[in-house]
Amino acid sequence: MEKEKNTDYIKPINLVNVTYAQTGKSKSTNELGMREMQAKAYEARSAQYLLLKAPPASGKSRALMFIALDKLINQGLKKVIVAVPERSIGNSFAPNELKKYGFYADWELNNRYNLCSPGSDTSKVKAFKEFLQSDEKVLICTHATLRFAFEGLQETDFNNCLVAIDEFHHVSADGDNILGNVIRRIMEKSTAHIVAMTGSYFRGDSVPVLSPEDEEKFMKVTYNYYDQLNGYDYLKSLGIGYHFYRGRYYKHDGDRGMSALEEILDENLKTIIHIPSVNSAESSKEKREEVNHIIDCIGDLEYQDTETGVLYVKSKRSGRILKIADLVNDIQKERDKITAYLRGVKTPDDIDMIIALGMAKEGFDWPFCQHALTIGYRGSLTEIIQIIGRATRDSSNKTHAQFTNLIAQPDAVDDDVRLSVNNMLKAITASLLMEQVLAPNFKFKPMDDPDENEGESDDENIIKIRGFKKPTSQRAKDIIESDLNDLKARILQDDTMLKAMPGNLEPEVINTVLIPKIIREIYPDLAAEDVEAIRQYVVVDSVIKNGEVEEHGSKKFIRMAGSFVNIDDIHIDLIDTINPFQKAFEILSKNVTTSILKAIQDTINVTKIEMTEEEAIASWEAIKRWKMNTGKAPDINSHDPKEQRLAQALLFLQDAKRRKNQNG
Repeated sequence: MEKEKNTDYIKPINLVNVTYAQTGKSKSTNELGMREMQAKAYEARSAQYLLLKAPPASGKSRALMFIALDKLINQGLKKVIVAVPERSIGNSFAPNELKKYGFYADWELNNRYNLCSPGSDTSKVKAFKEFLQSDEKVLICTHATLRFAFEGLQETDFNNCLVAIDEFHHVSADGDNILGNVIRRIMEKSTAHIVAMTGSYFRGDSVPVLSPEDEEKFMKVTYNYYDQLNGYDYLKSLGIGYHFYRGRYYKHDGDRGMSALEEILDENLKTIIHIPSVNSAESSKEKREEVNHIIDCIGDLEYQDTETGVLYVKSKRSGRILKIADLVNDIQKERDKITAYLRGVKTPDDIDMIIALGMAKEGFDWPFCQHALTIGYRGSLTEIIQIIGRATRDSSNKTHAQFTNLIAQPDAVDDDVRLSVNNMLKAITASLLMEQVLAPNFKFKPMDDPDENEGESDDENIIKIRGFKKPTSQRAKDIIESDLNDLKARILQDDTMLKAMPGNLEPEVINTVLIPKIIREIYPDLAAEDVEAIRQYVVVDSVIKNGEVEEHGSKKFIRMAGSFVNIDDIHIDLIDTINPFQKAFEILSKNVTTSILKAIQDTINVTKIEMTEEEAIASWEAIKRWKMNTGKAPDINSHDPKEQRLAQALLFLQDAKRRKNQNG
């Protein structure tokens, strides 16, 4: 690990480092006052059911205002109900003067029907029902208020209403998910319109957000992270990395005389620190004490402002006074003070650090944040993307945004080594997925495809590939168009894939056996040719995004597996020889100790993947290459797990051939 110049801080191991062009395009507005994403969403305003997938800070709240006003004024709807996951996010839908930027109406709200305010659930449910009987047009409430109010209403009470659900990933197809049941019943038994918005629609986390049948009813508008970040004015780069600790993250390790938190926490960066969930192994189980430990790592508490709740802490490194917000404190009166102060923050000097547990994730707006420091493994990709989104808002005080995950390192003598290894591998897969999400989008076509849409032949983001298959059904086309990252999330989090990750399987096995197997499990209704088309798209997209494209004269070359290939010569068979998910593990292996790598490898070796006929056949070309390169067959007793695996495949094939000969 490399030290920053002139500081004691350690840089995180960045598995992902993306640089952007600062085009300003995603922030510029059209004649109606709409940003690029908002204009794209507005084009779909007539859809009864609309799913908007767009990253944090892209302007989803205002996009909804444009759509909702059009439904009220031009589409005959009578009311708009906006539901947000927590009260603090309701402020995003406050009254807004849209006409002065070119739109034909302002977003107006009677404060009586802003139910994201202090008060009892009973009074809010009463106000909700009054709203439905009134002439008022707009109501803002929490997901909880919508659920409670629905219990005393009929589905038909929502006729001619627009129901907008912010942070839609809180909905689930799980039968126990109350909000999900509310939305399904409203869709089934009323004329209501639905707008669902999310910045992190990863169904791979657990059960689907929607059933496939319900999801097909939605028109999808997707605006990707690359377009958002590439179109900023100030932010130039984003890093996603890790730092490891032993014992407790806030206790001195002994080697450097400071805790892991002190090593990685740069007080010069505006930082949100998310402490571990109290149910996790990384937590001390005492969240209040944990905040105190973090303060002790930073310096000495001088005093707390009684009006704002801001903590003034004297840094033990620099002696300067740092302003810190504690959002872990769950005394409502104290939390209301500090959240009110944070809503009024206007300059970088107003706050230096925020310490949070469940808050300051989705919908939280602190544009000056430069560093999102998350302590402990997070199993949810949705949560990771939301936290990263806190640091990726564009602001004049930063050119780089950083996400750092401080996680416990595997220890060979630790009883929980298997859990630690699994957590580390899942953290790596989250980085791989984020790199895919944050990279520019490509479109792929067969080399001999006659179907060239107008203008596409000159599109530099279209790559033609020999042997590439196109999907045949609309379902498969929709999966590629809208759900590719969700599918990658499922693939990368699959237990079999995790065991294959550190080079344990040949790329051909991963690409032609494991990935299609997972696709068939997720989409059992797909025909074999569509499974193959989707498999190819996943593999090609992943390999190309991990490659480096360079131009030499009029030719373009892409570096894959250490060598440059002319883009015009790419064949699907070549791509199938490359592990699409190897890059992050290679980066990690260069930055962690050999003992950590051994702990990872030993743990995986104990839970080896069973050999299948498909894998053995797919390994045959690699076995021949091994013999050609080494002059001998792979050895089953080798210490190299890759050689062991090839030897197992060879034995499998030899045994199969022997049995075939015996049977005549």
